[in-house]
Amino acid sequence: MAERPEDLNLPNAVVTRIIKDAIPEGVNVSKEARLAISKAASVFVLYATSCSNNFAMKAKRKTINANDVVSAMEEMEFDQFEEPLKKCLEAYRSEQKNKKEANEKKKKERELEAQTVEDVMEEEEDDDNDGDNEKDEDFVAEEEEDEEEEEGGVESVGPGSGVNDNASVSGSGTGSVVEISDDDS
Repeated sequence: MAERPEDLNLPNAVVTRIIKDAIPEGVNVSKEARLAISKAASVFVLYATSCSNNFAMKAKRKTINANDVVSAMEEMEFDQFEEPLKKCLEAYRSEQKNKKEANEKKKKERELEAQTVEDVMEEEEDDDNDGDNEKDEDFVAEEEEDEEEEEGGVESVGPGSGVNDNASVSGSGTGSVVEISDDDS
């Protein structure tokens, strides 16, 4: 609630701007006239609010809505304001609906863009992982070959293996040399 009566008045700058928009150019309004119009507008707003509040209370609501204000205009015998008020409300609702649809469209576009970026990043990760797996598989295969050589996998071709009794292995590991001779000694 207002602490002082002046707190219930509309701002003078706003009232002055409305007055200038309503009258033709070249017409001046005195300071006293602006003050009187400001006080009358404040009284009108308070009266319209009070009547609108009565309609909201009859409907057991604590919030005044647009229909309450339209009904208050009728009760206050300001019937000439009903049609312009309804047109303004319709324009406002249409504008709000368009803004909401535009925001939803932007939100969907951002979500789609974010999803596309995530998909691209996942594909890149999958590509990186696939390449790593192939490299890992090649590396593991090389390690297994090296282990077989170190454990004597090549030596089984040597003497006593039955493949070629004249073969001999010199060295060990990856630098091993296998020699095969043709003499039957």
